[in-house]
Amino acid sequence: MAGQVELSERLLDYVRSVSLRDDEILRDLIAETAFMPAMNAMVTMPEEGQLLAMLVGLTGATRVLEIGTFTGYSTLCMARALPPGGRIVTCDISERWTRVAQRYWERAGVRDRIELRLGDGAETMANLLAENGAETFDLVFIDADKAGYARYYEAALTHLRPGGLAVLDNTLYFGRVADPEADDPDTEAIRALNASLLADSRVELSLLVMADGITLVRKNDKVQSGRDYS
Repeated sequence: MAGQVELSERLLDYVRSVSLRDDEILRDLIAETAFMPAMNAMVTMPEEGQLLAMLVGLTGATRVLEIGTFTGYSTLCMARALPPGGRIVTCDISERWTRVAQRYWERAGVRDRIELRLGDGAETMANLLAENGAETFDLVFIDADKAGYARYYEAALTHLRPGGLAVLDNTLYFGRVADPEADDPDTEAIRALNASLLADSRVELSLLVMADGITLVRKNDKVQSGRDYS
């Protein structure tokens, strides 16, 4: 049986040539973000955006929550995949970057499907819970500050309906999670999260070796209170 294929630039170009279905709007958004100093690494890879859109369709999602908007690439991909009447709530702390996002949402004709909330992600999730109650979202995508991932994940499980899907980005964190000499706070936070997810009996789990690591977490249909580490 074949092992993991090493993804060279040449192979990545091939993968994109036979599977990527982006368009001018998405390409323009990536190009604009690429000119932002020290920020272009934050944009969602196009194949990941396409995967997110597929996951919206596969889960039958009509209500999506996104923690971390940046310039809105992933938001746009998921909004396009929503059925009529579907809605995505996306939150970020930056008015500057989300102004860019809103231009592209308008251009793509999906602005009316997107509710943008500016402010701390954990506070926004708490406010949404107070407004709507628990288990009101079908899919939650987390791509924000790494130190906050554990809090966002716990809140996501409360927001997700039984059988709902959480998607966590950057769970390989530039490969640093496997480097014993990497002990910065962000790497340590992702390591701790990954270990926690493996032990969490409330969910089904798969870490995709794609982009910077994408973890899929499906909330079990019957979730026990608390965690079961047995």
